[in-house]
Formats: sequence, C-alpha cells, structure tokens
Amino acid sequence: MTASTLEAIIFDVDGTLAETEEAHRHAFNRAFSEHSLNWRWSKADYKRLLKTTGGKERLSAFITEIGFSPPDGQPLNAFVSDLHRRKTQHYAASLEGGALGLRPGVAELIDECRKAGVRMAIATTTSLANVTGLLAATLGGEAIGFFDAIAAGDCVRAKKPAPDIYLQALDALGLAPGVCLAIEDSSLGLKAARGAGIATLITPSAYTCDDDFTGALHVTPSLAAMAKSPEMGILAALSQCFGKRGSLSG
Repeated sequence: MTASTLEAIIFDVDGTLAETEEAHRHAFNRAFSEHSLNWRWSKADYKRLLKTTGGKERLSAFITEIGFSPPDGQPLNAFVSDLHRRKTQHYAASLEGGALGLRPGVAELIDECRKAGVRMAIATTTSLANVTGLLAATLGGEAIGFFDAIAAGDCVRAKKPAPDIYLQALDALGLAPGVCLAIEDSSLGLKAARGAGIATLITPSAYTCDDDFTGALHVTPSLAAMAKSPEMGILAALSQCFGKRGSLSG
C-alpha cells in the first residue's frame, strides 16, 4: 500500500464513540422484564452475545440458543422486532437523560477534522436512531450534519464482520479505501473494515479489551492517548500513523 493523504475517517459507534454497551444491556433487560420474560443478561452473557452483531440478530441468536418459542404462535421475526423496539426506546431514554458521554478524544478529533477539512463518516450495525440520539445527546442536534455519510443498521444485508457496511460508507463518500482510516473497538469491526481494504485504528472498549486485533494499523487505549503533545493534536497523530502504515495484510 503506497503512502497517501488521509482524506476521511470512518467511525464505528458502539464502544468507539462512546462506551454504550452497558446502556444497551440494561435496556435489553428492562424490555425483557416488561414482557414478563425471566431473562437477565449479565455482563458475561452480554460479552458472549456481542459475538453476534446487530441487536435484533443478537436477540434471535439468544432465543434460538435457549429454544424459546414466542407466545400465542407469534412469528419469531415479529416478536424480536417488538421486543427490540421497546429496548431501543429504553436506550433512547438513557441517552436523553445524559447517561452517556463520548470517549476521551472523540469530540476533539471530530472538531479537528471539521477544521482541517478531513471528511467523516459512520459505519455501524446499530440503528440510525441510536446514532442520531447519541450524537445529539453528546454533541448537539446539529452533529449528524458533521458526517458526510452514515451507514447504519439494516442498510446492508450482511453485518459486521462482513465488510458490507464499510463498502456502503466508501460508496457514499465516493472515496477509495486507501485514503480512509477506520476507527473501531472490536475484532469484528476490524475484520469488517479490513475486509473493505481500510486501514484500521483500534481503541478497545470495556467489552472488547480481550479481542484479537491482529491486522490493526495501531491499538491505543483511547484517541486522546494518540496526541503526543497539545501542539500536535489527535488528527496530526493519526495522520502520521496513517502515513507510516506500509503494507497491511487482510
């Protein structure tokens, strides 16, 4: 891979922009309780279930695993959709209540990209409503407009670790993968971005710190940790890292 200028950064959302997974887990458990289901996902349960990307897909996998049949002969897809819709409402309420903040360095990098003219996009398996809710709660209602492309939720058939969501973002940006950098927190996200040919920086989250990040351009505790000095800034550090990426294996 030849050196080239960094033109766009593509962000994952859950675990990358913010440590959202605990809020998602609690929202699932509230929805279960409301539906009189005796399911309670512990942190250990949820870490295992996160191997299936997408909330509805995660629910379907769990239901299949335990051999549960929806009541009154309700089709599984309809049952999952109803349950997930209520879960999403609980998650939205936690966002509106100010329960979540961005991870260190995220807001600073977004600001630096806007000032420098580096384009930004989002590639995530979470729903568009969850994306807009998180951005509005942390950066303000206008924040969705900071991004040139939003690839979210069910806009592609195959979710991460398939590369489809990143290919969708690249298509929306009109850019080649070699001028973009993905920022992810998980091995599944890394596989998705690398599958699309995009160099990937990893900021492990609470639920992914034990993942295998082989193939990542760089692994750092947070975006804030990338800045070697206040004068350098996070974007400059990322650009320097990107320029040294050399040849990455898929």
